[in-house]
Amino acid sequence: MLSYEFMRRSLIMGIMIGIVAPSVGYFLVLRRQSVIGDTLSHVALSGAAFGMLTNSYPIFTAIIFTVIASLGIEGLRKKFKHYAELSLSIILSAGIGLASILISLGNTQGVLSYLFGSLSLVSSEEILLFTLLSVLIIGTIIFLYNKMFYITFDEESAYLAGLSTNRINIFFSILVALTIAISMRIVGVLLISSLMVLPVAASILIAKSFKSGLVYSLLFGVVSVIIGLTLSYYLNLATGGTIVLSALAILLIVIMFQSIKKPKNTF
Repeated sequence: MLSYEFMRRSLIMGIMIGIVAPSVGYFLVLRRQSVIGDTLSHVALSGAAFGMLTNSYPIFTAIIFTVIASLGIEGLRKKFKHYAELSLSIILSAGIGLASILISLGNTQGVLSYLFGSLSLVSSEEILLFTLLSVLIIGTIIFLYNKMFYITFDEESAYLAGLSTNRINIFFSILVALTIAISMRIVGVLLISSLMVLPVAASILIAKSFKSGLVYSLLFGVVSVIIGLTLSYYLNLATGGTIVLSALAILLIVIMFQSIKKPKNTF
């Protein structure tokens, strides 16, 4: 498999996605905001379609669309303080509606490669771009780790302690947008949110601390990508689907292991 250059490129980028997506998803899940991934992925699709229509690089336009949408979510969350989930529904509806209109305008024949991911279309230039963005995302998470940890579990106390919670939330939303935009080439916009959630769900079941949960999430994410890419190549299956199902299989294995390990009720 690795004798082909496009597979080597896909594996490199896939491993980066396997690290970045769960690391961002970990904080989303613990903040009970995992649906943001689904919302922004639909917006990313409209961004990719817009790029095709305007003969622009779809990844760049997807990044612009998702960043704007992430800022919109934060703004709407403040407007609907007691109904924060409405902000996600509004942006999701806008993303789906805009994507359907843009796709119907024509010149979007390659949109399927962004919907479900594609191995063969990954270029060396994209690897360089994705590497830079991945380093930016991971570096930012490391730099803001303590503050994000505080905000994740008690945002109100973090604000009273003097942290700029609004700025950090906006910055984190931008990181989520970047993660979805750079992952759409391999995993696909309709499946990237699953890669942000499933490894995290498996890690939560076995982790004994916050840091160990993050480490397990990254491990499960990378393993899912490697297994998914391998199955996709040898069985000629859709890349994004095999990666996500691999992550789901790991989650099911962890659940089964936990069920076996859990002592039986003696009552």
